Amino acid sequence: MQSLDDKIINSLKKRGRGTIFFSSSFSHLAQSKTINKALERLTQDGKIIRVATGIYCYPKIDKVLGLGVLYPTFDEIANAIANRDKTRIIPTGAYALNRLGLSTQVPMNIVYLTDGEPRKVTIHNGRGILFKHAAPKVFAYSDSLAQLLSVALKELGEDNITEEQRQTIKKIINEHTHFSIADMRLMPTWVRSLIESLYD
Repeated sequence: MQSLDDKIINSLKKRGRGTIFFSSSFSHLAQSKTINKALERLTQDGKIIRVATGIYCYPKIDKVLGLGVLYPTFDEIANAIANRDKTRIIPTGAYALNRLGLSTQVPMNIVYLTDGEPRKVTIHNGRGILFKHAAPKVFAYSDSLAQLLSVALKELGEDNITEEQRQTIKKIINEHTHFSIADMRLMPTWVRSLIESLYD
């Protein structure tokens, strides 16, 4: 008869390395207190890693460069939380600018807009993922790049865009299919005008 620890590991093996999961993911196997004890043992044995309170990962292992255990990215953690909670998210603030190559700054706390409940999750290295509630209009875009550009440029501000950033934006949009009329209409007027002016 399989132990609870074996059942959890066998389930994770089927899902594959890199899988992010929650203590609640195995609630069908035992009571929460028993599950938490099993996850604690598996963490101590190095079979899984604890990313945050109640959040774990069956990590990828880098054997080529000898890096060993690879921790999941902010996006992977945030998307796993969003999928669990059935909410939508989008990077915002300095992280949105970084994602687009408009800034080299990686903030201590990564911020996402969400249509779910606001919260902060402190992850393994002391940094945080912050979810801020946003109006439904933010999530009305059909194109994720249009959505990200709109949020990032609003964070930057109309009068703070450098020539280097303009060229980066130009490169991004000219490598992408033209945005739909509906998505362009959702953008602030100045953002829409900037993007239109940068198309070749």
